[in-house]
Amino acid sequence: MPYNPALVAPMREEMTRMGAKELTTEAEVDGVLGDQKGTALVFVNSVCGCAAGNARPALRLALEHAVRPQQIVTVFAGQDLQAAARARQYFSEYQPSSPSIALLRDGEVVHFVHRHQIEGRTPQSIAADLTSAFDRFCGATV
Repeated sequence: MPYNPALVAPMREEMTRMGAKELTTEAEVDGVLGDQKGTALVFVNSVCGCAAGNARPALRLALEHAVRPQQIVTVFAGQDLQAAARARQYFSEYQPSSPSIALLRDGEVVHFVHRHQIEGRTPQSIAADLTSAFDRFCGATV
């Protein structure tokens, strides 16, 4: 059963304020990730206080970096069940995790941040890892 929409509204708004496009249906997920070209970051949003509370601020910090993925999208685990499940099929080699962050280039996962890599870390530390991945996989020379 999905979370109460009122409960997750502030977490959704936090993502859209930083420019992430919400994907709430399987068709929307396939529209972005099916035959994906260029770079795309998928943020699997969550209500988890021990990890998501640091992951969203980390992503906000990382998106201030000069080099960023071409597309930033988000699905909400525990709310948009089919969309989250469909998105996870695009990075099925990784255990389902929420929150999590997948960076894809031309449809291939090139960097993945699992929940256990978020818990207990500062947003600044997580953002540093993300910007390093952005530099490596999203720069003009790739």
